[in-house]
Amino acid sequence: MATTLIILQLLIVFGFIFIGARVGGIGMGIYGMVGTFLLVFVFGLAPGKAPIDVMMIIVSVIVAASALQATGGLDYLVGVTGKFLRKHPSQITYYGPLACWIFCLLAGTAHTCYSLLPIISEIAQANKIRPERPLSVSVIAASLGITGSPVSAATAAIISTDILGLKGIDLADVMIVCIPASFVAILVAAFVQNRIGKELEDDPIYQAKVASGEINPEEEQKRMQQINANPNPRAKYSVYAFLLGVALVVTFGLFPQLKPHHMVDGVMTPIATSEMIEIVMMSAAALILLVGKGNVATAAKGTVFAAGMNAMVSIFGIAWMGDTFFNGNKDFFVTHLADWVQAAPFLFAVILFIMSIMLFSQAATVRTIYPLGVLLGINPLYLLAMFPACNGYFFMPNYPTEVAAINFDRTGTTRIGRYVINHSFQLSGFITTIVSIALAFLITQLFY
Repeated sequence: MATTLIILQLLIVFGFIFIGARVGGIGMGIYGMVGTFLLVFVFGLAPGKAPIDVMMIIVSVIVAASALQATGGLDYLVGVTGKFLRKHPSQITYYGPLACWIFCLLAGTAHTCYSLLPIISEIAQANKIRPERPLSVSVIAASLGITGSPVSAATAAIISTDILGLKGIDLADVMIVCIPASFVAILVAAFVQNRIGKELEDDPIYQAKVASGEINPEEEQKRMQQINANPNPRAKYSVYAFLLGVALVVTFGLFPQLKPHHMVDGVMTPIATSEMIEIVMMSAAALILLVGKGNVATAAKGTVFAAGMNAMVSIFGIAWMGDTFFNGNKDFFVTHLADWVQAAPFLFAVILFIMSIMLFSQAATVRTIYPLGVLLGINPLYLLAMFPACNGYFFMPNYPTEVAAINFDRTGTTRIGRYVINHSFQLSGFITTIVSIALAFLITQLFY
């Protein structure tokens, strides 16, 4: 009887995740909360822990990033990056993805790559390089940057006090393990992707577009021009202010002894990492608006702010539902799954990967599934090494960054295959996921 009830509850969880994903936007959070309502009021489970710290970190980081966008700082960064990429066109398959990765590491969201994708596509096409190659890796690299970013919601979630923070894993550990692992994984994917597909001039779809006049290679060469020709002259100062905030977060994360300490129960205790990020990034937002002479109303109307608020609502509902379900059935999972997962702990990475496909969010996946890994007693270092498995939402080609890349590639080389899952991002996604997890595991074994 108990098993039947748990299966029914699990179907409710999966069902509302599916409905929320189909609705999109804040629908994930809304329908996640409906699932939470049923688990609490119908099945009698105690409410789990709402992901308040993660939500507050999202708010603080998104406000800072929105201020950067409002002052023209984001466009300034794109312009500087575009100049660099255009100076090295033959290496666009390597430098393009790395640029997207760095943007995401700094901003904590994959959506910053939208500004770079058209530049990458343009440079590749103008130099007769198949745009699918750099674009496919760039989209994956942007997502991979989240699992290592000092200011991402996913990182904040994994080091929270009720997940790996409980086991002594801090921001420094995430950065030391995940950043080098993802960097190498991107280079490996770019190396492989550079050898996939026909050369641009031999691609039948591209040839058809040229023959029809839809694409004129000579005109494309003339059309190439620097974006952001008239940037806000104070934009670079807002960028400096944003980078200062990120630098402070990284510094306090790597050297926790520098954090403010307070007496708690007779012991000098540093402030929590989540509180540190929230205070620093919200303060950075004020400095960004001040030096960049930005408008608060403009920041609140920007695309970055809207995307961030959608993410916050989604995590609120989905993560609370997942925490309620797993904690309400803690004894069942520990009894039936502990031996199995401990005997083959990396099977948990498969669970993370599959759930991330449905949840469309690394942070939501961490908040929903990682508590189960902690309950099952999996080595915390193993759980840290599995962090990149939360990037599995590339599997179905309907994530906004994938759709954007397909649309930005006017040559048609970046596309969805006949069977949907045989799309341009699949190979790069699996390569980066497998390589980054393997390297992260190796780093934990060598340095911990």
